[in-house]
Amino acid sequence: MNPPHLPARRGSLQGGGRHVWQEFPGRRSGDRGDSADPAGEHSLSLHPLLHPRLPWLRVPPFTGSAPQDPPELGGHGGAMGAVGILSWLLLLQTVPWAAGARPCSPKYFGRDAMVCVCNATYCDTLDPLVLPAPGSYVKYESSKAGKRLERSQGSFQDTHHLGACSGYNLIRLPMACSDFSVRPYSYDDVPHDYELTHFRLAEEDVKMKIPLLHRASAMSRRPLSLFASPWTSPGWLKSNGDVRGKGTLKGQTGDKYHKTWANYFIKFLDEYAKHNVTFWAVTVQNEPLAALLTPPQFPTIAFTAAKQRDFVVQDLGPALARSPHRTRIIILDDQRIHLPHWAKVVLGNNTAARYVAGMGVHWYLDSIVPARCSLEVTHKLFPGHFLLYTEACSGFLTFRFSVSLGCWERGNHYSHSILQVLNHFVAGWTDWNLALDLEGGPNWVKNYVDSPVIVDSSKDIFYKQPMFYHLGHFSKFIPEGSRRVGLHSSCRRLICQLEHVAVLRPDRALVLVVLNRFGWDAPFAIQDPAVGFIETVAPANSIQTYLWRQQ
Repeated sequence: MNPPHLPARRGSLQGGGRHVWQEFPGRRSGDRGDSADPAGEHSLSLHPLLHPRLPWLRVPPFTGSAPQDPPELGGHGGAMGAVGILSWLLLLQTVPWAAGARPCSPKYFGRDAMVCVCNATYCDTLDPLVLPAPGSYVKYESSKAGKRLERSQGSFQDTHHLGACSGYNLIRLPMACSDFSVRPYSYDDVPHDYELTHFRLAEEDVKMKIPLLHRASAMSRRPLSLFASPWTSPGWLKSNGDVRGKGTLKGQTGDKYHKTWANYFIKFLDEYAKHNVTFWAVTVQNEPLAALLTPPQFPTIAFTAAKQRDFVVQDLGPALARSPHRTRIIILDDQRIHLPHWAKVVLGNNTAARYVAGMGVHWYLDSIVPARCSLEVTHKLFPGHFLLYTEACSGFLTFRFSVSLGCWERGNHYSHSILQVLNHFVAGWTDWNLALDLEGGPNWVKNYVDSPVIVDSSKDIFYKQPMFYHLGHFSKFIPEGSRRVGLHSSCRRLICQLEHVAVLRPDRALVLVVLNRFGWDAPFAIQDPAVGFIETVAPANSIQTYLWRQQ
């Protein structure tokens, strides 16, 4: 039985040990077209206003059908946000919803390092999103100078209600422990239990993850999709005999160890299904090659591309196909430096290609290999398999500050990454931890990092960092089923510093996100031949989202 194929998926949230997944829909993975000049029915133009002869940017949209709906979470639709560390979501749920927009309550950690403070009774919110009338547009702007999704409205020259939250709708959930758990554990620690008769969900799942997933789902206006990632198998299945540390699965693909590990995935899906929680996808292994380099206490299993291919073909693929679950398989879940090699090895096998829906990518080594040499080449080789960014965070491998409160540059880094990969055939982008404590944990291996929300439990408050608002400039305005459209810039000079992406939403509204990472203002113009022309400015160190409809 061949597994169902999955088109490019929706925006994402990661949660539960944890991560926030937020994915931003791009073009459908099966659509064809050059990333710099796609063919389509719409055309947009951007013009830098730095020269008497205004340059132009044109953008036709990609064609193709909308993505399939994901499995529902427990019969509910959507999630208001991610499930970062559990205490954050519990705290957020106590904040009453505002009838209208409420401003940021700022706090500075240095001259330009500003966060928005929230507590049990107050948190900044937006008015529900209403599409503007034809011929007009709305603009949302955040900046290093202190703006946070500030709204303004205008008209081109010559009600659709989406709620007040950020619109995250994809959550990544660890299968058992990750490094951001408070302890190492598996779901079956009884040696030689090849029938998995002692498989049990942990207290963390039953008392925290599952109830919070249902709460998040009930609060959201958008459907919520989950994907799960394993960090480690039970120690008795590993070559080193421990959930911690470097090791591979014992034996060879197709044997009792690998069959048991594949059935472990099915048991996990079965047990969550008993709690009315279903999963859109699973990744085969979190960072399978990083497992060769990790510290001795880190939970992990090492796979080569060939070993992962054989495991999918002989073990995991058939096990999922025999199961009642309509869960997709995502390979790699590691750095893009491994593309296109990893895809060639796995998807070059016809049987593996039928079982696999897409490839997961982490952002940590993006600076080493250009997107066009990895993402774009991979897409052109395997256009029927989606690319999804499955993990990203700031503060890793920094020996000064894991958490940097109010750091605008880390927000810039998020938006720069999202804009770059959406323009190179990636269907969505997933954050790692939506919320952490002031140290950048909890993390039992002390792998502390930063996150969009930082919780100060001693004061019963949390800080919404610039990263949170940068994410919102995408997730709030780009729902699942949106398609990237071509954007042609007339700027040909080195001083053109704007980064951008344009998408056509399912409701036919257009969204343009513009990022200016530089310390000076950038005047520019937008032209949509169907509506008209506007002159505007991207302030220094700012991100803007423009929203309009043509009729």
